[in-house]
Amino acid sequence: MLLIAGLGNPGPQYAGNRHNIGFMAVDAIHRDPSFRPWTKKFKGEISEGQIGTEKVLLLKPLTFMNDSGASVADAARFYKLEPGQVVVLHDELDLAPGKIRVKTGGGNGGHNGLRSIDAHLGKDYRRVRLGIGHPGSKERVHGHVLSDFHKVDREWLEPLLEAIAGNIGMLVDGDDARFMNRLAMALSSDEPPSAKGSSGGAAMREGNKGETPKGVSHVRQARPEPAKAEPAGVMADMLKRLFGKG
Repeated sequence: MLLIAGLGNPGPQYAGNRHNIGFMAVDAIHRDPSFRPWTKKFKGEISEGQIGTEKVLLLKPLTFMNDSGASVADAARFYKLEPGQVVVLHDELDLAPGKIRVKTGGGNGGHNGLRSIDAHLGKDYRRVRLGIGHPGSKERVHGHVLSDFHKVDREWLEPLLEAIAGNIGMLVDGDDARFMNRLAMALSSDEPPSAKGSSGGAAMREGNKGETPKGVSHVRQARPEPAKAEPAGVMADMLKRLFGKG
């Protein structure tokens, strides 16, 4: 069995935030008809399904970002899963918009959701880092991660989410390199616009339950990338609801 957790903050006021791209990715995976409707358990929303021959549990923690580890660890303990059987999808300031990297273990990069999971579960779980870009200075990071994606971001966000859902079997099988390559190929004709970026110092994301959590991170400058035409796809309706009418 594999546990796939997407990180974000619960509530409609956060639904379209860059910080919630982990929720969006798990919602895209959940569109597979093998998954059951969402139910509340383990301080989150869960859904069981099948990808290939593997049983998969999808999880969206409802604890707010800073306490994500409590939900993830509860689910892992219940199913007696080792950290290597846990995959976490989360926003990543250090990557340009639309870029994706998969890694096992390592530091949390100032991400308080990962920091919480590290404390509850250890560090040896897989992380799917979903690039959202950096606003250019650490003083602007808080507003950046907790603001909604812009309409122009549909140009890369929709195909990214579709590609994650369409190729999730490779991630489930442990073929991380092929998964990353396939996503790069899927997005190669729709390169995303880069966020304005520059190096920033390491800092912490903060936030209390029920309050707007702050977020800052150590970042590297992203290379500018051209925007392309807006795609259409199965995620269009969901994104229109997030962004409003175009």
